[in-house]
Amino acid sequence: MANELEIKTRRLISVLKENALDAVLINAQHNFAWLTGGRTNGIDLSRENGAASLLVTAAGNRYLLANNIEMPRMLAEEIAIDEFEPIEYRWQDEKTDANYVIHRATLIAGGQVVSDYAFEGKLAKCRYQLTSDETQRIRSLGTDAAGAFGNVVLRISPGQSEFEIAEILRHEFAAAKMTSVVTLVAADDRIAGFRHPIPTANKWKKTLLLVTCAKRNGLIVSLSRIVCSGEVPHDVKRKTDATAYVNSCFQDATRPGRSGSELYAVAAAAYAEQGFADEIDRHHQGGAAGYKTREWVAHPQCDETVQLDQAFAWNPSITGTKVEDTCLVTENGVEILTPSPEFPQIRSNVNGREYFSHGIMTI
Repeated sequence: MANELEIKTRRLISVLKENALDAVLINAQHNFAWLTGGRTNGIDLSRENGAASLLVTAAGNRYLLANNIEMPRMLAEEIAIDEFEPIEYRWQDEKTDANYVIHRATLIAGGQVVSDYAFEGKLAKCRYQLTSDETQRIRSLGTDAAGAFGNVVLRISPGQSEFEIAEILRHEFAAAKMTSVVTLVAADDRIAGFRHPIPTANKWKKTLLLVTCAKRNGLIVSLSRIVCSGEVPHDVKRKTDATAYVNSCFQDATRPGRSGSELYAVAAAAYAEQGFADEIDRHHQGGAAGYKTREWVAHPQCDETVQLDQAFAWNPSITGTKVEDTCLVTENGVEILTPSPEFPQIRSNVNGREYFSHGIMTI
């Protein structure tokens, strides 16, 4: 953790100095996880706010701010005292004054303090390039997420409701110490009807789409898989092959320095080449990933650029089908982090290179 923490502290110091600020107060759960290498200040997961805060100053000092309820556990299970100096306060003070923590942080820093909520645009850029420790964690997460999907497929069968299948999915991911922060299940006609199919009582007969965004230690990977009972309908196979081609074009184009608008244009051209030009209008295509399901999404005016060692989750779709995996940008191209070798592989050739996407499994 020490090297990772120092790298991230230097990033924060740099952005603070660039903006003439004395300190940043980090409270959002995703930012807390990022800075601490996957630790959590979350209790109430319905909120973005965490139960403790971290203060980093432009001088490089680091503090943990928490009330007397939370501080003992934070120091025992989450935060090392030699990495963040603890500053404890009464829970009554925090409840009496909604701005108590920021006021306390200002006194500690001795100057202008900004909250991570007000500074999110700048902080996001600090998160984009993963450290070597983070790349190891997200590789492990991606492998385990794909493995959990394989276990899900072994436990499901036609006749089950989307509700039942969603619970099986959540259980398998929880068993591998992951949380499915997005769980979508669509059976048959609902695949074509909705791009974000929240599970319902609808029962699976022929074709099933499973989607998850799996979280562990703050990092998140996204993946989708389709299972079919019996032979895959020709129309669905044709559309899935076309979607896989768009996905491969994304893989080929996701290189350091490319902008989100350029990547969007690559996808638009790929959809048109496959005869489905209008499909890009029916759903976003995904984008940068990491400590949020998407740090940014590619669109026609997106000026964000791809970084080396940055995670991406592309999710091209054509009505009735979808392809989605999470990858890591390396010096040699993208590395797929969520491989499912038990699923069929669709091969696509783009610019003289062969890429692979997950096809539809028949059971």
